Amino acid sequence: MLLEQASELVSLEEFDEAFHIYNKILRDDPKNINALIDKGVTLQRVGKNIQSIKYFDKALKIKPKNIDGLIGKGSALHALGKFSNAIACYDTALEIDSEFPVALAYKGLSLGEQGKINDALKYFKMALAIDKEYDLAQISKKKALELLKSKK
Repeated sequence: MLLEQASELVSLEEFDEAFHIYNKILRDDPKNINALIDKGVTLQRVGKNIQSIKYFDKALKIKPKNIDGLIGKGSALHALGKFSNAIACYDTALEIDSEFPVALAYKGLSLGEQGKINDALKYFKMALAIDKEYDLAQISKKKALELLKSKK
């Protein structure tokens, strides 16, 4: 399948070839949610966050409750320093699945960027309660605790 081929190319960092495949898929099926989201993720991976948001928005227009689209858009907004907007995306994802560790940890990251370390810590702990091995939440929790300790 073409989508799997594009994913493989991305893992090999052959981004131009992957974009060529995403474009072909979307030319044939402009409402292919998986291709829209995967292209958005790939754009984000190469640092094109504003462009990536456009693809997440296209996917979310078709399926507003798509968790992958919401997390991707939130992550791109976070990278652009739009933490409140990112949190809104994560909150919508958490309305769909309140125990989605990625949404919890990413919300914690955005809260931390806003200086709300105690709130961030709460979300990292919630993510770890669901997935004890989630490395992003483990590392972020440790960093939050270090920040709180250094402020005392």
